[in-house]
Amino acid sequence: MNLPQSSLEPQHFPVMLKEVIRACSPEEGGHFVDCTFGAGGYSAELLKFPNINITALDRDKETEKKAKNLKKKYFNRFSFFNEKFSNLDKIINTNKKVDAIIFDLGISSLQLLDMSRGFSFKCKDKIDMNMGLSSISAEEVINELDEDSLKLIIKMFGDEKEASKIVKNIVIARKTKKISKVSELVKIIEKSKKRDYSKKINVCTKTFQALRIFVNKEITELIEGIIKASRLVKSGGKIVIVSFHSIEDKIVKFFFKNYSKNKSKPSRYLPDDKANSIILFEEYKNNLIKPSKEEILNNPPSRSAKLRFIIRSKNNFCEPANLKIKFKKYLDLERINV
Repeated sequence: MNLPQSSLEPQHFPVMLKEVIRACSPEEGGHFVDCTFGAGGYSAELLKFPNINITALDRDKETEKKAKNLKKKYFNRFSFFNEKFSNLDKIINTNKKVDAIIFDLGISSLQLLDMSRGFSFKCKDKIDMNMGLSSISAEEVINELDEDSLKLIIKMFGDEKEASKIVKNIVIARKTKKISKVSELVKIIEKSKKRDYSKKINVCTKTFQALRIFVNKEITELIEGIIKASRLVKSGGKIVIVSFHSIEDKIVKFFFKNYSKNKSKPSRYLPDDKANSIILFEEYKNNLIKPSKEEILNNPPSRSAKLRFIIRSKNNFCEPANLKIKFKKYLDLERINV
């Protein structure tokens, strides 16, 4: 269900709303955390259940406007923080365990449709891509980063096979003039790639995704966020995650599977220490849920969404060090200074 919107506002559809609510099991009430508030779809639906309290956060300051509407309606049951979910432990008291924590990863449709923010290759203005609370912009990345680092970012975060050619042309262009507009970057990418009309995605999609992930440190955010969520959620509580690209889903699946009671044998490439015996979750049953055909028809951006959830075990929290080791190459890449 969507929040009331004016005719001037773009419409937002919470992805797999029914499935997310069902995974949270809100019937008995409790304390829920919405880590990616956005337009407030999940929070608004959960608050319809009696005895539900919501703590919501979002790194995007623009979401505060919608949060105020919910605050007016559910004053004592709803609180909002303009914060990144990597700082979840600064907002939630570790002594007050929560019943479910929700993550809806990636960019929101409202951010994508805001032509002033540079997320879409349809924008004409500055190349920003800052979701909020980031210290850099995509403009700084493409104009100031060295060729090798930029190539690695686009190749690894965008899975772009023609990263070398794209970056080579970016470097040539910026020697003459600073690349400051989205339209300028789009022309460079289009010049670098042959358009394949058999493919549905735009030739710029992978490069834009890679830049956005790097600017917002999305992999670092995800790993820090889910580790802290596993510390804060109560025994029997749930962590519910909607992801949209393969790197996110790999991280979520690895975390759930390798720290559950039915985990597979530890990899021979990871340290053989007590970290291999950590059990944070009940049995992982590969609870992968995808959008229905009807939802994809009504909301095409949902087609790549994957929903996974897990139940917290009774075991005390122990730092899952191997998670960071497993995905070290992505974490190191996001640490590159601009």
